[in-house]
Amino acid sequence: MQWQIDTSHSSVTAAVKHMMLTTVRGGFSGTSGVIDFDPAKPEAGRVELRIAAASVNTGDQKRDGHLRSADFLDADNHPEIVFVSTKVTPKGKDELVVDGDLTIRGTTKPVSVNVELLGIAADPRAGQRAGFDAKLSFDRTQWGLTWNMPIPSGVLVSEKVTIEANIAATLMAEAVAA
Repeated sequence: MQWQIDTSHSSVTAAVKHMMLTTVRGGFSGTSGVIDFDPAKPEAGRVELRIAAASVNTGDQKRDGHLRSADFLDADNHPEIVFVSTKVTPKGKDELVVDGDLTIRGTTKPVSVNVELLGIAADPRAGQRAGFDAKLSFDRTQWGLTWNMPIPSGVLVSEKVTIEANIAATLMAEAVAA
């Protein structure tokens, strides 16, 4: 079953520690992609998710501009953050581990994403709709996101980034017709 990510009902957020004291969160808009997923055969699934790097929004224009710059996402030269799955492993009722390749600013590294299938339901406008929650954490420096500033309590920005995605997807028309 092939599902199209519903951009207007999906969200992707990132969180990092600021001064190792507080958590700063930001979101991305325009998330798109395709999910091949059959609940009867989850291990045969496949995911391709694309995020517009320049869409980052933390609520602070100066910080957002810095995040889009070559110090971080380098959105002018690397307009998309891309995740492509390589393996799906069921881990219990409605829980999956999705291994795949995450590409940020031209660097691709393997990651494991914890995913929960929230459900599949009839949608009066789109046939069927599926919901997924996903979460992963990684060391941003492994993708070349190395900018930082030393401060007495450590560093200004933590190396650990936590990404959470709440994905809504609709069954694609070709799948409905089959």
